[in-house]
Amino acid sequence: MVKHRTLPRITTDRLVIRLLDPDDAPLMVRFRRENRDHLTPWEPRRPPGFFTEPFWQLQLQTVVREFHAGASICLTILDARETEVLGVCNYTNIVRGTFQSCHLGYALAKRSEGDGIMFEALQHSIDYVFEEFDLHRIMANYLPWNQRSADLLSRMGFTIEGQAQSFLKINGKWEDHVLTSLVNPNDCAHSAS
Repeated sequence: MVKHRTLPRITTDRLVIRLLDPDDAPLMVRFRRENRDHLTPWEPRRPPGFFTEPFWQLQLQTVVREFHAGASICLTILDARETEVLGVCNYTNIVRGTFQSCHLGYALAKRSEGDGIMFEALQHSIDYVFEEFDLHRIMANYLPWNQRSADLLSRMGFTIEGQAQSFLKINGKWEDHVLTSLVNPNDCAHSAS
């Protein structure tokens, strides 16, 4: 049985991190359109409909449904007034049983780079994921030439575990990825005792 959870709302001095609802589709469309060229090298090819409100209304309905099913936690990073999307951090492919793990993917607006926004968002959202979803491990992968992601994940405490060849299809091409993970520190304390 899936545990019923309240939709997350994580606040920091500068940010609100939460699931968007379908009425918020215009915010996500603006973020996606403004950052289309910036994000293209890091993401799968997007169909034309990806940049429309009807697409995001349906997508955000799915995000809420998957959250309640315990399958994913797709968080949007907003400014403190909640008028602008600064980025996203998605915890997907949640697997239970003996694995208790998920994958992390993220994207940041071009104009927010270098401001510590993603570090702040991940710091707080990872705490939420470990505490509220009781996951053991978060895995994050990055392109070998993406030094910003390498540095960010290292600062967050992620450990490099290897490299996978032809791992994800990014911008129409199968790309190698560096594989990293972060283990729930509470689980480490329990296993040591």
